[in-house]
Amino acid sequence: MARIPTFTIALLFVAIAGLQYTGTASGQSDGDGWITLFDGNNLDQWQAEAGNNATWRIEDGSIAVEKMDKDPKAIVNLVSKQSFTNFELRAEFWVSDDANSGIYIRCTDPSKVSSKSAYEVNIFDTRPDPSFGTGAIVDVAKAATVLKTGGKWNTYDIVAIDSKFTVMLNGVKTVDGAQDSRFPSGRIALQYGQGTVKFRKVQIKPL
Repeated sequence: MARIPTFTIALLFVAIAGLQYTGTASGQSDGDGWITLFDGNNLDQWQAEAGNNATWRIEDGSIAVEKMDKDPKAIVNLVSKQSFTNFELRAEFWVSDDANSGIYIRCTDPSKVSSKSAYEVNIFDTRPDPSFGTGAIVDVAKAATVLKTGGKWNTYDIVAIDSKFTVMLNGVKTVDGAQDSRFPSGRIALQYGQGTVKFRKVQIKPL
């Protein structure tokens, strides 16, 4: 049997190694430092909040939820398994006009997520006080521009550095340099309150 040259074998190992790291799976960091928390294939980087009476599932590459609680005001959350301090977070979401949702950052109590133990970047077009509705950080910073997000895919870009926060919604800066130091570090959580809510392409870049 012909002997394969050592140099050829080495090239094969390099090629195989390159194939193994093509793309970014959930929980892996790409070359730019971004960590994919949801890539459309699994929920390995997430866990349901304790006592969470809901079914979280993947539907057409997006995170969808069915709330089992009969109380229409009950809030359920899907919480990241990792904690983060300073970061940039990107996420796409689709909501119906009547939806109540949001993205929590720096959740200090993953078993009981709320705006009392985390920062809530709101998704709530029909909130009675729209200044703290979609685009705002609840009880921290009002939305500089009030935008409607119902019936389409939207993109949040959220930056948290120490006690300073910036929020971009569909390329529009809705929070610019808000200050708050209550929660220095914690997990990410995706909220469902009412209506139709979906999330996709959730990535975070530690800073």
